[in-house]
Amino acid sequence: MAATEAEDDQETLIKTLFTESFPESWRDSPDFAVYLAELCSSGVDRLGREPDRLAEERDQVLQQTQDLAFHNYKTFIKTADCSREIFQDFLSVENHVESLLEKLPVFSETCKEFMKAAQEINTSRRLNSLTLARHTQLLEILEIPQLMDTCVRNGYYEEALELASYVKRLERKLANIPVVQKIVTAVQSSTQLMLSQLLQQLRSSIQLPACLRVIGYLRRLEVFHEAELRIKFLQARDVWLKSVLSSIPTDDPYYHITKTIEASRVHLFDIVTQYRAIFSDDDPILSMEDEENPVYSNLFHCWIVQKVSHFLDILEKDLNLGMGGRLDSLLGQCMYFGLSFSRVGADFRGLLPPLFQSASLRVYSAAVRDATKVFENTMSSYTLQSLPSVLTSTVMSTTIQKSDEASKNLTPPFSLLEHPPLAAYTNAILSAFNELRHCAPLSLAHPVRDELHTSLMVVIQATCTFHRTEAPALNEKERSLFTSFSKAIVKDLVPYIDRCLAAIFPLNCIIMTGPSTLSEGLDRPMGLKIRDITSPLLPMIPQEIVEEQEIKTEEKTTAPSGNKNNKEMAKTQEVNKNTNEIKDEKESTKESETEKTQETDSQEDIPQTIVPQKMSDQEEKKMD
Repeated sequence: MAATEAEDDQETLIKTLFTESFPESWRDSPDFAVYLAELCSSGVDRLGREPDRLAEERDQVLQQTQDLAFHNYKTFIKTADCSREIFQDFLSVENHVESLLEKLPVFSETCKEFMKAAQEINTSRRLNSLTLARHTQLLEILEIPQLMDTCVRNGYYEEALELASYVKRLERKLANIPVVQKIVTAVQSSTQLMLSQLLQQLRSSIQLPACLRVIGYLRRLEVFHEAELRIKFLQARDVWLKSVLSSIPTDDPYYHITKTIEASRVHLFDIVTQYRAIFSDDDPILSMEDEENPVYSNLFHCWIVQKVSHFLDILEKDLNLGMGGRLDSLLGQCMYFGLSFSRVGADFRGLLPPLFQSASLRVYSAAVRDATKVFENTMSSYTLQSLPSVLTSTVMSTTIQKSDEASKNLTPPFSLLEHPPLAAYTNAILSAFNELRHCAPLSLAHPVRDELHTSLMVVIQATCTFHRTEAPALNEKERSLFTSFSKAIVKDLVPYIDRCLAAIFPLNCIIMTGPSTLSEGLDRPMGLKIRDITSPLLPMIPQEIVEEQEIKTEEKTTAPSGNKNNKEMAKTQEVNKNTNEIKDEKESTKESETEKTQETDSQEDIPQTIVPQKMSDQEEKKMD
């Protein structure tokens, strides 16, 4: 409490003595406090003399200071210089210390790195010493990629597989070592090269033993699982087969398709044999079932179907280009091809008839339409004229002598020679028939008849048009010639073409197809409707000829067809029985007959077709 009052008195005294300013540094000075206490204890007289005393003392101190400075100025100067130098030295020391403090962390890090590098060098030295001690073993390991590449390029696949197996074991143990990783990468590259070489071998002409070795190597590579391996095998063999087929010249369609048949039959059967020998658990074809991966089910069967479809596409394309009258030979080869595939459960003979039917009908229809068009063009500019008398008498005598024979065989009526348009049309139709008879399945009977019916109707129509156009300008002789022209069509041309059609599609063969074909009530259901065709020309020919033609038609229609049909049916049953016996005998001996000629097999394997006896040379000659 007393100390607080003393401090308050001291503050009051300071404010009284120093009214303007008071240096704060004096407040903490002990001399100032002593002096202030002394003033407080002095009397009034002393306080009155105190300013004078202080001024006098100040003057003395100032005088002493000046004397001291005057007498010792050199010392002061030297002291100032020393102070300045010391200050500069201190500044330099401070800068160096700061620089040292800045560089110490870097120096520390450098020392640590040096220690680490020294340790690494020491470790490397130790490893080098160990490497030198095991140099031989390490060199053998480092040479594995080069050795692997050499083995693969030289075809030493057994040794290459052993090296690959060793590297796999090495990788499992030392996969964290960079050198081992590089070795593994190089060996994998060589393994990929070996895989490419093995697949390339499958894409070449390779035999069964080599196939077995290649597939064995692929299995040991463990690159594909079983289903993928089968796919790769089929893909590779398919590439090779396509290369073989693509190398066949395509200039001649017949040559191209025959060589395609031969190559496909031989090579596809080899591929099937190789596949079954390699993947024996996939026998028979449909036994491969994979419920987890249905995509891989029936791989081989699907591949066979795809190959058969590809072959049929090629066959259809070449058939569209034209075979030049060799459809029967080509059909025999295709049937033999299909028969050989029946041994592997891929008999495709049932797919061949539609293709050949279409090709045969297309060629026939084109020929008939060309003949019809030529006849129409001829009739548009035709002039009725009689033949020379010598030729006419020869034709008439020949016609009288051979009229009976002509009705029984396929010899063209010589009366048609009197009329060049009819002779040319007959020649063209006979050429179409001769082209058709080489491949004339019963299923074409209706289309062939309809096409022929249409053509004859056009011929009749063209004849009627000619009559309507030229009738007003015809004289008596020309009318007689036109009557003879019409009579030749009604009496000779249409019945003769109908007989030719009957030779290509005989009644006994039609009956074998079933009783439904007899629904028309005719003696020959596939025959031409002569009365309907010739009806437009009947008013233009003598009535007795019309009646004679109708009598012949009625006799043919009302003939004892029942007995005839019964005989035909009995004959058909006998043929069917013999056919079944032959079929059973063929099935029992099919396994032993492995080396038949292509011609024999093609005749046995052709589907039921009608091949009539060869027409006479007179029929095939062009009528002048």
